[in-house]
Amino acid sequence: MPSRPARNPATAPVSAVIGVDSSTQSTKAAVVDTATGRLLAVGRAPHTVTGQGGARESDPEQWWQALRTAVAAALAESGLDPAAVTGIAVAGQQHGLVTLDADGGPLRPALLWNDTRSAPQAAALTAALGREAWLDRTGSVPVASMTAAKWMWLRENEPAAAAATAAVRLPHDFLTERLTGAAVTDPGDASGTCWYDPATQGYDPELLALTGIRADMLSTVAATGATRAGHLTAEAAQALGLPAGIPVAAGTGDNMAAAVGLGLGAEGLLDHPVVSLGTSGTVFAATRNRPHSALLAGFAATDGTRLPLGCTLNCTLAVDKVAELLGLDREDAAPGGETVLLPFLDGERTPDLPAASGLLHGLRHDTTRQQILGAAYEGAVVAVLRALDELPLDAPGAPLRLIGGGARGTMWVETVRRLSGRAVILPDSAELVALGAAALAAGAATGRDPVALATEWGTGEGRELPAVPRDAATWDRVTSVLDRAAPALLTT
Repeated sequence: MPSRPARNPATAPVSAVIGVDSSTQSTKAAVVDTATGRLLAVGRAPHTVTGQGGARESDPEQWWQALRTAVAAALAESGLDPAAVTGIAVAGQQHGLVTLDADGGPLRPALLWNDTRSAPQAAALTAALGREAWLDRTGSVPVASMTAAKWMWLRENEPAAAAATAAVRLPHDFLTERLTGAAVTDPGDASGTCWYDPATQGYDPELLALTGIRADMLSTVAATGATRAGHLTAEAAQALGLPAGIPVAAGTGDNMAAAVGLGLGAEGLLDHPVVSLGTSGTVFAATRNRPHSALLAGFAATDGTRLPLGCTLNCTLAVDKVAELLGLDREDAAPGGETVLLPFLDGERTPDLPAASGLLHGLRHDTTRQQILGAAYEGAVVAVLRALDELPLDAPGAPLRLIGGGARGTMWVETVRRLSGRAVILPDSAELVALGAAALAAGAATGRDPVALATEWGTGEGRELPAVPRDAATWDRVTSVLDRAAPALLTT
């Protein structure tokens, strides 16, 4: 679909919405024509992530300032009269632990999803109930990324901060509360906490007791991400330059918003998998089927269906680091041949190896730098596609929708095609998280189903590449090394 911003105010639509993508590295605000889904403008503002070793933290106040900057930039670029904006929604990075004091201010920097210091606490939570019980209750086995594990880390390592905590928010909840004054989340983002049971659609009292947190410290869970969380307060409206009182949707997590932007859900496509190649690698699909695999997070979708998801920590940044070490351009790569490179540079989530480091195996005298880089691509892609095989889907062999920054790289695309053996669809829209959030905002403003809206908008449409024969030899070589090396050689 066209993505160039409209610059002529005379062509501006009667009605528009704003979808916000507050990710790990930046905020993007998309101004979208409510009737057509046309992307009118995108404003951007960076975030700062701090921490060494396994620590990854950000100041939540920075997210709010970035949201204000991004919205202002988008409105200016669009040439739109702010009075034409009829709704706004936020999609945010999942899992992060935001602790607030009694006045609603952050007590400390937020612990981000990729902060692996909480790995021991995740292991202790898993042991307390057992893997099967966690899968039955939440659909997920606790790993370091989950919010409950981060809360346990805070209680054990910074007890004074935990004791002073009056409220806990997820990143998108924090921003929605700044917009509305109401503490509201949605089923999708709530399902990434390990406090929420998708089957009962509520917080699990026994899990809250196990982790030492009260339900009244958490956000209320709205029915869907398009449910009105409230209306834009006068203070927030002044900060953003938008009309006070416009509807604010409950919003959701970034993966759930991307699914909406692709038209995945009850009113769109079910059982069609997506592979996202970014800082992390993810694979997910909207389905009515209940997942039961330790390789997956048993998330809820934002519309009431399920969104089982596998997530790796090491994807495009890890491969770019290998390219940098080799002195190569990221596209100057070749299939790895006998070489296997497991690029677990930041620990790993799938498989659950939070203390992992990278592993290079199979070097020969005739191995080239290009093959080593190609092996890094193969290692990253195999890790993601192993989780794909665990998705409980009723459409085996359906095309893969490939999104994220990696989807714009030829080597990434061809490696996914070669190792999956599936057709690949490359959606034309580049800002799917923000577009999904915009569809949620439009749903809150109009009462329409956001997945149906996104389907009408065509934001998930794109070019389809035919399947190629699956490279079973490379697949078997990489998985064999991974299975033999983990965890003994990867965590030493």
